Amino acid sequence: MTNEQVKTGNPRVDYDYRRRKSAEEMKYQVISFILMIFLTLIAFGAVYADFSKWFTIPIILLLAIVQVIFQLYYFMHMSHKGHEAPQLFLFSGALVGFLTILTFSTIIWW
Repeated sequence: MTNEQVKTGNPRVDYDYRRRKSAEEMKYQVISFILMIFLTLIAFGAVYADFSKWFTIPIILLLAIVQVIFQLYYFMHMSHKGHEAPQLFLFSGALVGFLTILTFSTIIWW
């Protein structure tokens, strides 16, 4: 699934190609949206079932991470070519944020 343009010189072929690619992209977005709704229902179900908080909290955090990945790759089009620099900065910032939280948590708790 790339964001490449095909120029054949024939407007009908170019239009059909763009239309097919748009339909494929929309299919991936709908599937990912349905999966995110399903993951949200699982999180609500875990809370509603009144499991232990030591089970519920990690499950909710794991489902949240999966949803963030879906949103980045399908709704923000990070899976397309040409988005390598934004990916680098986004993941570098997430790493620095995670390390900062981990550092201050260990300083406070230990």
